[in-house]
Amino acid sequence: MSEADKSDIHGDRPAAASQKGMANHKELATFAFQRTRMPIVVADAREPDYPIVLANEAFLDLTGYAAEELLGRNCRMLQGEATSRTVVAEIRAIIAKEREGTVEVLNYRKDGSTFWNQLHLSPIHDDAGQLAYYFASQIDVTKYRKIQTLEEAEHRLLLEVDHRTKNVLAIVDSIVRLSRSDDAALYAASVQQRVQALSRTHMLLAENGWQQASLRDIVFLQVGIFGDQKVKIDGPDVMVPAPFVQPMGLAIHELAANAAVHGSLSRPGGSLTIGWKREGEGLILIWHERGGTGSKATRGKGFGNVLLGAVLEKQLGGKIARDWRKDGLRLLVELPFLDRVGRGLKAKP
Repeated sequence: MSEADKSDIHGDRPAAASQKGMANHKELATFAFQRTRMPIVVADAREPDYPIVLANEAFLDLTGYAAEELLGRNCRMLQGEATSRTVVAEIRAIIAKEREGTVEVLNYRKDGSTFWNQLHLSPIHDDAGQLAYYFASQIDVTKYRKIQTLEEAEHRLLLEVDHRTKNVLAIVDSIVRLSRSDDAALYAASVQQRVQALSRTHMLLAENGWQQASLRDIVFLQVGIFGDQKVKIDGPDVMVPAPFVQPMGLAIHELAANAAVHGSLSRPGGSLTIGWKREGEGLILIWHERGGTGSKATRGKGFGNVLLGAVLEKQLGGKIARDWRKDGLRLLVELPFLDRVGRGLKAKP
């Protein structure tokens, strides 16, 4: 039997083939590392500051750096001004504990542009169990985060729209229930006018980004439809937050409509002064009609109605005081909540 045959029997040739396979395996691994589409780097954990020793083509394409600009440097070179210090601390903790971990971190390319990096870190230990390298793969999740942010914004918008719609519908429900008239046509007209008043403040809110509106604008908007020749408006700047704009608008409309039908604006020589002042943490609205408040039989029509009371007293938590004088009506509305910071109305705690 030849020496070659003996080698085959004792397994020498298969062993040689295994060594060749190992060489091929390493070559294939290197090829796969370079050609994979996932950005990957390897840092040497045995050297100070964990310098990069390997970076594949995908990583170079993602970051815009050339290989010679990366090798020997720490991956923190991808961090920038807007990179979260908390996330950086989390990365340090993962490495210090020699464990695997995944974080999302804002990184910077060579040209200064940013991208959101889903960074996965994995330790590589040698045969003695000592940490030798850290393997890091990256996924650019910038587009995904934009989509996620958009979806979250849309969700918040839908919730806000739902909330505002419910508020408006609640006010409309009150308008329909609390409007009174034995005449169907008059009832329909009064409901329509109140809904239109609600619509005007709705548009005012939209123009102000659904945040707040000036009390002066609310008053002008509701009183102006009845003519402003006989009306004087005076008061400091007060911003009304969104939840209270429509109730305030409806209340002002109610007062103005009754002044136009029963009060001073219905008389040739009548006039109306609307003012407000801050008092402590509250606001006092002063409604003063001169030159006609109607007869005793019509006094209080509208001014004492259920709708006005429901809006000013129940919904806004205010108090209404009426002083019927010879020259007309002086009405004070006390609103007991005033924002200390924004100097605008706010809800009672």
